[in-house]
Amino acid sequence: MEKTKYEKIVNRHKPQEARSQNAFIAFVVGGIVGVIGQLLMEMYMKWLQIPQSEASVYMIVTLIFFATLFTALGFFDKWVNFAKCGLIIPITGFAHSMMSAGMEYKREGPISGIGSNVFKLAGSVILYGIVSAWFFGLLRLLVMGG
Repeated sequence: MEKTKYEKIVNRHKPQEARSQNAFIAFVVGGIVGVIGQLLMEMYMKWLQIPQSEASVYMIVTLIFFATLFTALGFFDKWVNFAKCGLIIPITGFAHSMMSAGMEYKREGPISGIGSNVFKLAGSVILYGIVSAWFFGLLRLLVMGG
């Protein structure tokens, strides 16, 4: 079979990705996560009588807790499959990646299983976050001075 004819057949049967629809869904779901985060902060500031800086830490911890809980219960993956980047980009995606890796390797034990694999995806995020923070901090120091 000719290569071009084969490619035409493959392209005809390949599922088409609805990029506009996926972007809209991710935008809406990401916005909902942002609204939930803001509501949590407002609740913590009002109920606990704490400043916004402390309430934001409590909000992040709450979002991480629910993302890991829903991952452990097995339905966060289904939500991510629907919402795409709307749930992966915020801190919930970071928590989900760590929890998923830990659950996948839990049979190998707490050290060589969970401990050595929990940072599989999250480790690269941390590494490049630290490196870029150092680089931009150095750049700021050189441009703006001490």
